[in-house]
Amino acid sequence: MSYSSYRKYYTFAFAMVVITNLLVTGCINAPVTPDDTIKTCPVLSPDYTGVSFPSNIAPPNFVIKEEGEAFSVEFGTDEQTLFSYTIDVPEVIIKERDWRKLQKAATGKDFFIRITVLRNEKWLRFADVTNTMSDKAIDGFLVYRLLYPGYELWNEMGVYQRDLTSYDETPLIENKELEKGCVNCHTFSRNSPENMMIHVRGKLGGTIIKHGDKITKVNVKGEGMPNGGAYAAYHPSGKYIAFSANEIQQFFHSTGKKPIEVSDLEADLLVYDVERNQIITDSVISGSRYMETFPNWNPDGSHLYYCRAEAYEEGMPLDSIRYNLYSVTFDQRTHAFGTPQCVYNASSNGKSVSFPRVSPDGKYLMFTQSDYGNFSIWHPESELCLITLSTGEMRIMDEVNSDDVESYHTWSSTGEWFVFSSKRQDGLWARPFIARFDSKTGKAGKPFVLPQRDPEFYDNFTKTFNLPELIVSPITDSNSFVREARNNPKQLNP
Repeated sequence: MSYSSYRKYYTFAFAMVVITNLLVTGCINAPVTPDDTIKTCPVLSPDYTGVSFPSNIAPPNFVIKEEGEAFSVEFGTDEQTLFSYTIDVPEVIIKERDWRKLQKAATGKDFFIRITVLRNEKWLRFADVTNTMSDKAIDGFLVYRLLYPGYELWNEMGVYQRDLTSYDETPLIENKELEKGCVNCHTFSRNSPENMMIHVRGKLGGTIIKHGDKITKVNVKGEGMPNGGAYAAYHPSGKYIAFSANEIQQFFHSTGKKPIEVSDLEADLLVYDVERNQIITDSVISGSRYMETFPNWNPDGSHLYYCRAEAYEEGMPLDSIRYNLYSVTFDQRTHAFGTPQCVYNASSNGKSVSFPRVSPDGKYLMFTQSDYGNFSIWHPESELCLITLSTGEMRIMDEVNSDDVESYHTWSSTGEWFVFSSKRQDGLWARPFIARFDSKTGKAGKPFVLPQRDPEFYDNFTKTFNLPELIVSPITDSNSFVREARNNPKQLNP
């Protein structure tokens, strides 16, 4: 037998042994020797290529989108393979003990995913996929609302908590327990569940506030204000919550790429004193001249950032409403507000601002920018932008944006990571994406979608992720939210 004939026979025989073992065990841990190489990297789904992972994230399972009868997958660092799988399907499920081993060995360094596929009795090795295992951990829990993207099924939704070190998801509050009311607008003080709130609309409407060990339900509505508080930002001291009180309407287009439009018709700001159960407001942040919405505090609570637009007038085209970014000082001792200052005049560029979020170190402010309005989740052109607050310099974050919606971004407690909702995968459902952030350069790394146990999870899951918020520890008393939600709201002090 010639050498070439012997090699073909040996390769075929080895493949049969591999496949036989796979049929019996599903997986064997032995890397293969390639017959040839392919210069390009393999396509993975989700796209876990060229990204920086937090040191405590759950294993990022994926599907190899390349043809093959069998697949060899190696993981390692410094040219050392730490573990490998040879499998008969392109679905890669990383064992937790293996992933923890890789996290320990590769912390602060690059690691490789080396993929070899069996095609026509030959093992073909792709170029290595290179990722980084950051030495920085991310806050361990993510809280988000799950709901269907269409307005028709709004009565099935809930707020959930995901352990980022595993795949465990637990419900915090679901509207099936609250006579199908809308649950939304959860927020936290300094990424901690110690001080937090969840808003409920409908028959059992009100704002459920957790302040330390105390949970109460309040109807946050200022005197003379036609609308109650909704979109909120918890003060870093834990003593106050800034709200925007909005009249929100849905509009429907018969044609075009935006079948649904959401817009404010009225919006004012107020601050709720949690300990005194009192409303604080001022004509500089409320009134009939402007619409003020989406508040956010700086780290020491001395400045309140928000979006401001000219007041809506009946018959005004919705695409003419544009919000600029403003800030106003707040004196915690006297409860006095200063003079509003325009931080970024988006309307002068034909754009509109929403969701301002200041980084924990106070150096940056991230926001979404779209063509008009402020409900950017319905705007495919919505993109993340960043302002350096010391200089006022604004830039579009091209390194994280896609051709579809980017919105609902929040910082980790250290500012070294952020999470946001993006519709980049299919244009319909918003998914949570995570990205590393370098405070020295103001640049972000390539974002990656939240890992799931099933690598095809996002292909089949038909709910959208809304308002992802990172927190440092889990919420352990979620049953209290449901119990309190069923109570009548506490009235404000006179």
